[in-house]
Amino acid sequence: MAQTLSATARRDKAARDKAYAMTPARKAKKAHAEREKRARPEESKGQDYDHKRQAYVSVKSNRGNEGKGTKSESGNNYNTD
Repeated sequence: MAQTLSATARRDKAARDKAYAMTPARKAKKAHAEREKRARPEESKGQDYDHKRQAYVSVKSNRGNEGKGTKSESGNNYNTD
């Protein structure tokens, strides 16, 4: 469900989201998830890589942190080797 934002708020949010996505930690997680996906293409089909569990899980489970939300996970560093 898309947020209803004014043009200014939408622009500001896009800038914040882009800045967050380009942090070294996020870049490392994206690169690690892509390496895992290429290594195990069948297992990764339709799944998200969960860096906390080091396994592929459903998108719903990963994005919602098993129903607990993502605020408690903020600032954690997970292995991306």
